[in-house]
Amino acid sequence: MRSSTVLPKIVVLELTYRCNQSCKFCSCPWENTENASLYYEKKPELSIEEWKKALSVLDGAGVKTVSISGGEALLKNGLDELLRHIRAKTGLNQDKRIVVISNGALMSEHFLALFKETNVRLSLSLPGLSTFQYHTGASENSTANVLHWLGRANEESVSSTVNITVTKRNFHELYETIANGLIAGADRVLLNRFLVGGRGIAYKKELSLSRGQLAEALDIAEDVLSVSKRGGSVGTEYPICIIKDGGKQYERLRVGSLCAAGREFFVVDPSGYIRTCNHSPRRVGHIFGSDIVSDKDYWRVFAERAYELPAMCDGCGFRGGCDCGCREAAAICGGSLSAPDPCFSE
Repeated sequence: MRSSTVLPKIVVLELTYRCNQSCKFCSCPWENTENASLYYEKKPELSIEEWKKALSVLDGAGVKTVSISGGEALLKNGLDELLRHIRAKTGLNQDKRIVVISNGALMSEHFLALFKETNVRLSLSLPGLSTFQYHTGASENSTANVLHWLGRANEESVSSTVNITVTKRNFHELYETIANGLIAGADRVLLNRFLVGGRGIAYKKELSLSRGQLAEALDIAEDVLSVSKRGGSVGTEYPICIIKDGGKQYERLRVGSLCAAGREFFVVDPSGYIRTCNHSPRRVGHIFGSDIVSDKDYWRVFAERAYELPAMCDGCGFRGGCDCGCREAAAICGGSLSAPDPCFSE
């Protein structure tokens, strides 16, 4: 089956709704308990055999690269089989690593060997040091566990990323968090600013960064990366007007201001439904539908950047290269894709 819609070359597979942590910053739409209008029903999960069929559909539709997340991806029975299937039976990720995103709580020598065998880049979440337990709801501070597995990955030549969601509560230790992840063995940093969505809707006031903190977070990351001579990127788009000098001063940190949803990547949820991005609460099709993307109007808004930007951006010289932050977070908080990014209300 092929899609009549041109799909981005990158897809994120959310293998399971299940998770062994309850992170306050989690934007998975099915974790929303605060806004009934954004309710996201957990439908039956695809089996591993169904995921294999889904990969065939994606392969045939021109998708080239697969990343894997959840929920917690390591909770999905059959993950071993699926990773080996991608390598041996599909044209996906040829000569590229498969990114597996995890909170690290279930990491083991078994998984480490599997990731080495299947050429996986392991992306482990480290949302703070002293604030780890507060952010994740873990029964104990598991900072040492994440740092241990970043170290073991380095020892086994498994590429790894330390994935840091920056919030108001862990901002004070951002430098140390990045530094510890790199010292432990991560070769890259992925910096995500807290964006309202999913479970995070309930913690908007508690976790949202000010515009000043958003700008300073980039400077802090660049400082650490410069000292360590490593590279990093920001996974969530920033309004250019918040970035000092439009980001031109950053040599180690890559910062983007255009939304990649529906243009560079898209998501398949645990039940096989298609979304423009992992932050979006709107299903726009199904992997086994007669056409993968059925809600073409909503998809087109992202694929063609056809959304209207906030009125506050009228006359801004950056409009052509900036989406004024996250459009889905704007819709969640402001009720419209043309609302201001939530950071402008802080």
